[in-house]
Amino acid sequence: MVGIKIGEEEIKFLREFVKKGRKSARELTRARILLLANQQKRDTEIAEILGIGRNTVWRTQKRYREEGLQSALTEKPRPGQPQKYTERHKAELIAQACTKSPDGSKRWSLTLLTEEMRKKEGFETINRESVRLILKKAKQSLG
Repeated sequence: MVGIKIGEEEIKFLREFVKKGRKSARELTRARILLLANQQKRDTEIAEILGIGRNTVWRTQKRYREEGLQSALTEKPRPGQPQKYTERHKAELIAQACTKSPDGSKRWSLTLLTEEMRKKEGFETINRESVRLILKKAKQSLG
């Protein structure tokens, strides 16, 4: 597919966008894609010039046509993995970490805490890294 037609105001905006300010590399690449597409460059040419995939060029142009300039430049939110543990789970883990350590141990280690939590309902699959991250976010440290 050959290029798109962008209005003068938008071209001016894109040139300033690329020249000035602190933007993410992806936003700058998208702006460059649109500027090159406006010069009637082919998708494969643009991909080669910018060192990116043809699909990136195609998707950016499609978003520009369908949703406008701002949408073509910005990143859509990504869903990510859903939260596995609720605030109640986290509170329970933190409370356990604050209790007296088991006999024979001076303090709770991540491994000991993980083993203890796995005995409780809702924590059967919890791993050491999950325990570490929950405690880190709560500013607790067990080494």
